[in-house]
Amino acid sequence: MNHEKNKKIARVIALLVVIGISVTIFLLRDKAKELAIFGYPGIFLIAFLSYATVLLPAPGVALVFTMGAVFNPIGVSLAAGAGAALGELSGYLAGFSGQAIIEKAEIYNTLSYWMKKNGAITILILSAIPNPFFDIAGVAAGVLKMPMPKFIFWCWVGQTIKMAFFAFAGSSILE
Repeated sequence: MNHEKNKKIARVIALLVVIGISVTIFLLRDKAKELAIFGYPGIFLIAFLSYATVLLPAPGVALVFTMGAVFNPIGVSLAAGAGAALGELSGYLAGFSGQAIIEKAEIYNTLSYWMKKNGAITILILSAIPNPFFDIAGVAAGVLKMPMPKFIFWCWVGQTIKMAFFAFAGSSILE
């Protein structure tokens, strides 16, 4: 019984951390561009902060697009992809907490079905293309208890592909 109580406490803490991070980043979103002066670590941090929000908009790909013209687009892609993948853990943790409010939404049911059939490919595809549904897929991955290293790896691959597109586009257009 004590183990179950500890799991519930951990889930509540995870949910509160996700909510706190999301609200804080949303409120500070205008300050994120100032971090770009720190080069690749700044790009990593901006991507992390942008993607750590759950269902709230934050700057991310616009900065990657711009930084692709300033820095090496491959480096920008790798830094932003890693930051975004780690930031996406917020949605995963929200789902893992078992407190996912969106479980009744039709899109959640669809994504959950895809996650059960082939979670890795679902995470890869949805993280590689700009879309508003990836947070829900992250929540579904957490609810379904997809192993965290597997989630991070496939999310990183997909995010790096997406960031490469924006970084190289910025490099080509803004040069």
